[in-house]
Amino acid sequence: MKALHFDGRLSLQDIPAPQPSRGEALIRVRLAGICGTDRQILEGYSGFHGVLGHEFVGEVVECHDARWAGKRVVGEINVTCGSCSWCRRGLGRHCANRSVVGIINHQGTFAEFLTLPISNLHEVPAPIPDDAAVFTEPLAAACEILEQVPQIEGIRAAVLGAGRLGLLIAQVLRHAGAHVTLIGRSVSKLSLAGSWDLKAIQFDSPELRPRTFQLVVEATSSPAGLESALRLVEPRGTVVMKSTFHQAAHFDTAKLVVDEITLLGSRCGNFEDALQLLESDSVYVTPLISKTFHLDQAREAFEFLKNPSCLKVLLAP
Repeated sequence: MKALHFDGRLSLQDIPAPQPSRGEALIRVRLAGICGTDRQILEGYSGFHGVLGHEFVGEVVECHDARWAGKRVVGEINVTCGSCSWCRRGLGRHCANRSVVGIINHQGTFAEFLTLPISNLHEVPAPIPDDAAVFTEPLAAACEILEQVPQIEGIRAAVLGAGRLGLLIAQVLRHAGAHVTLIGRSVSKLSLAGSWDLKAIQFDSPELRPRTFQLVVEATSSPAGLESALRLVEPRGTVVMKSTFHQAAHFDTAKLVVDEITLLGSRCGNFEDALQLLESDSVYVTPLISKTFHLDQAREAFEFLKNPSCLKVLLAP
């Protein structure tokens, strides 16, 4: 099969298709999405070498459980042991023995086929088209904030970063009842958010005053984002950090102590919540698609992502 492999450089390779073990499914990838984490891996994040990619929608083509045959599916990216203390507590995404699709010790989705445990799979409801279903994983990551922050309805929330994830997070928080301000630099991306009736302003806007938001979500993919978030959050407020990047982030820890700020890291989320939002058309996702490339054009796709106005790029094996 064809697959996009990274071993310090990107290359399209012909490699053997994976063989599913018992309890796993072989999945034909229909669409895969390039994520900011994929770009950070190219800079050294996680030290991963192998087939990249973790966002996908696909079709089960082989499985010992015939009930899954032919199903259109998305898949959770953490492959867990199922027996450690974290797994027994229902927190398998923190399993010390886990692999992570396209990130840690598990071949990814930028390929014609991949394997995943059946327990990781979610069937995609028929009304959700492929080009929306491929957003399930990042949308689930946005939904994770709702589990981590107990009170969302009615609060003043800022989302830093008007990229792919920031636009999803802003919509999820608004759907949950927050008064959301999206803060970014790209005029085109802020205009898109404005067309959805989201309040969207520039980073240097005079409207932005320090210590004014109860919740600030950092989704800039930049080490400088955390410092900006801490400046905007009010005393006893909460900062949720969503960015992953290879470089170190530097900030004044005294701000956390003096203003009694809660700082939360946030990663993967609930796929069922994301699929419900997609099925009910509660969020816009397909307008985020800037371009779809064939897998043969994967290197070109990564170059295209460098365009400042680009949002989501998909690969179609």
